Amino acid sequence: MTKRGELRIYLGAAPGVGKTYAMLGEARRRADRGTDVVVGLVETHGRPRTAALIEGLEVLPLRRLTHRGVTLTELDVDTVIARRPQVVAIDELAHTNVPCSRNPKRWQDVEEILDAGITVLTTLNVQHLESLNDVIERITGVRQQETVPDEVVRRAEQVELVDITPEALRRRLAHGNVYAPEKIDAAMANYFQPRNLTALREMALLWVADQVEVALQRYRTDPADIWETRERVVVALTGGPESETVLRRAARIAKRSGSAELFAVHILRGDGLAGAPVGLLAALRRLAEDVGASFHTVVGDDVPAALLDFARGADATQLVVGTSRRSRAARVFAEGIGARVVQQSGPIDVHLVTHLEAGRGLRLPRRLSAVPVTRRVAGWALGIILPVAATIIGIVGRDLVGLSTDFILFLLATVVTALVGGLGPALLAALGGSLLLNFFLTPPLYTFTISERDNLIALIAMVVVAVLVALVVDRAARRARQAAEAGAEAALLASFSRTVLTRPEPLPRLLDKVREAFSLDTVALLARHEGRWDLTACSGPPDCARPEHADVDVAIEPDVHLVGRGRTLHARDRRLLEAVGGQALIALRNQQFAADAAKANRRADATELRSALLSAVGHDLRTPLASIKAAAGSLSDPLLPLTEPDRIELAATIEESTDRLTAVVDNLLDSSRIATGAVTPDLRPVAYDDVAWLALSGLDPHLRPVDRVHVDIDEHVPEVLADPGLLERVLANLLDNALRHAGEVPVVLRASAHANGVELRVVDNGPGVPADRAELLFAPFQRLGDRDPAGLGLGLSVARGFTEAMGGSLSAEDTPGGGLTMVVRLPVATVDAGIAP
Repeated sequence: MTKRGELRIYLGAAPGVGKTYAMLGEARRRADRGTDVVVGLVETHGRPRTAALIEGLEVLPLRRLTHRGVTLTELDVDTVIARRPQVVAIDELAHTNVPCSRNPKRWQDVEEILDAGITVLTTLNVQHLESLNDVIERITGVRQQETVPDEVVRRAEQVELVDITPEALRRRLAHGNVYAPEKIDAAMANYFQPRNLTALREMALLWVADQVEVALQRYRTDPADIWETRERVVVALTGGPESETVLRRAARIAKRSGSAELFAVHILRGDGLAGAPVGLLAALRRLAEDVGASFHTVVGDDVPAALLDFARGADATQLVVGTSRRSRAARVFAEGIGARVVQQSGPIDVHLVTHLEAGRGLRLPRRLSAVPVTRRVAGWALGIILPVAATIIGIVGRDLVGLSTDFILFLLATVVTALVGGLGPALLAALGGSLLLNFFLTPPLYTFTISERDNLIALIAMVVVAVLVALVVDRAARRARQAAEAGAEAALLASFSRTVLTRPEPLPRLLDKVREAFSLDTVALLARHEGRWDLTACSGPPDCARPEHADVDVAIEPDVHLVGRGRTLHARDRRLLEAVGGQALIALRNQQFAADAAKANRRADATELRSALLSAVGHDLRTPLASIKAAAGSLSDPLLPLTEPDRIELAATIEESTDRLTAVVDNLLDSSRIATGAVTPDLRPVAYDDVAWLALSGLDPHLRPVDRVHVDIDEHVPEVLADPGLLERVLANLLDNALRHAGEVPVVLRASAHANGVELRVVDNGPGVPADRAELLFAPFQRLGDRDPAGLGLGLSVARGFTEAMGGSLSAEDTPGGGLTMVVRLPVATVDAGIAP
């Protein structure tokens, strides 16, 4: 049987990271070492450096297929198998073959070649993994149609990650090393955005890291072996009073170990009869999260074995347990969990942490019965009826059954009574049954004298069994009741928390829920101001104006009370209401903070706008007015000798200053219209190239060098739905801004369609702006260090307002190589697009 070939996959986060280049580099290295290497199929995508690596390697012919009148080429599997090289390089593992091909997918072709005993070098992008398909779609907005089953990739002998940073990949794309020039802008604006590339890179790194962990586990032949590839600390929590001390000590140990993982584990007995209180475990879970530990609950009858099994499964290197709470006398009979863990831990280091509870022994608290009243009543009845019934059966069947059977009947009656009614009825059944059994069925009959020692022992055993079973039933009932109560409380608190976290104004709805949950007529939140109580919020009739008028009063703070009327609450319900009071206080504080913040923001915005407006308008009105006045004064002065060219120049100054004043007033009016929502666009199909030339013709060539603007818009780009006049104003403002900052470098206009929109990009290679200040460009009266004092800083603000009014968007991006790119995105004009109202 032919040995299966090896599969080596070069995995990348996105196209262009260098997977094919790395694959061909490995192919050349193997060929140089004398290995028989051929190229089955490689897509160079026009990249000369990739194509250069193929030179000198044998390239197998491709299979030509005709589909719908078009001749296409695919990998020729038969030629590869017939040639039988040692290694074959096959690009793009996720590729979908032509419909009339031998296999639907290329990875199936590769499987056949591997089965023939040929080693395959191939490439794959992380977005083509089947398990990540839906995640990739949420990140990039594009659903991948070509996928490879994860199992195929996991079976590969080697998966090598080809990785570069998102910034380096975008530079490579901008330099034309990935796609053709006409595809660069669309790729940079969509799939190759930095956030997409960062997310894809993280997914590729994590996927490969997971495979390394799987490979490590595969090499571990014995599960009991601990491979200390990194520090992992497990801390055992009993739920007792020492648990917080032990957990904090373990956290300090983990912190001193560097980047150690910390696992907190609580062992539950398999029978469910022992365990920490629910409330204390919840507190430990919160404390574990606070110190950076993950909290786990494990079920096991043998606590040391369960703890060590968990530690070995987690590859723990250190185990932290508290010293035993048993007294010295108790440790004579059972050495304790810590000692057994030390003996059985093997290579795991064990830390025994001392605490104040050590050596104090275990004490059982006094508890009342947890069995419901109805069951206790039924138990008392059975405690009388069942022993009497057993006695009657024993007397009637005395000739048929012996004394041992009578003992079994009375023991069964005792156990049934204990299961139903708990300890009290069980003791009644045991004592009454023992007396009846002694008097009526135990020789000598009809006396309370016991002639044989075995019968005495049996009677005592029956009482002991009754007590033990009753204790088990009582504890199980108490656990069930605590679980039900804890579940109900947790559900209520979760509902209240959801209200506080998800609603913009949660306080009224929170009080409504509290009133419904506790069956109160009125629930209100009172706050005291200057000695007087004010009703902050209320659910129900507002008849609870002061805390002393309420049936329920919970003091959240000295001056904030949660009150209710309708009934008096149980102490347990009051504790829950106190927790709700904390949530109500948070909701109240958040509401007050939001109101104060909104008020402060409005005041700050108004002040900033007023200051900016006075500063900008004062300068931009004063400068042209001064120019107009000086030019007009010179023209009207009869004593000032002026030549004809001088008069023409002064008239031109007046005209230019008037235009500047008009532009200032227009921008102010436009900004006001946008702020008040008074812009009503007249939407219709518009071509970007037509509007671009109109916007250029409207710019003053004396002020802006419009000859440096290159319009590179394909006439086949779809029309957009826009208002021609507003779009012209938008482009004029963007071009004016780009020409002002670009220096002597040309400004380029490009357009590209994507999905249901068309993007127009105004690209300059000027100084650009920092990424964290890009949004400030669109704020009114912002110049961001503009040295040109002309203008109010309203141009980009007006441009964005007009674009959004037309249903589009305007954003700023970095130009690769330096500079700023303004991106106008508007929806595609469909055939049935009508005129906007």
